[in-house]
Amino acid sequence: MTDSWPYLEIHQSRTHEPTPYELKLAATLEEVFTVEGHELADVIRGLNARQVHAPDGRPWTEQTFRTELDRLGA
Repeated sequence: MTDSWPYLEIHQSRTHEPTPYELKLAATLEEVFTVEGHELADVIRGLNARQVHAPDGRPWTEQTFRTELDRLGA
């Protein structure tokens, strides 16, 4: 019976409502995954091509992307 299994509500682990930046990044990542691919290089290229920049306003690098996902808890 699945009622006894632990589960995670979709927004249970949130500490705050997503910011406009987080919503834009998430929507752009969905588009990149659909159009460009799932490899890290594809994601970086796709974000930069769409001019969705890293938090410091610069183009994404693999390191800045990994750091940001760690910060966001992804």
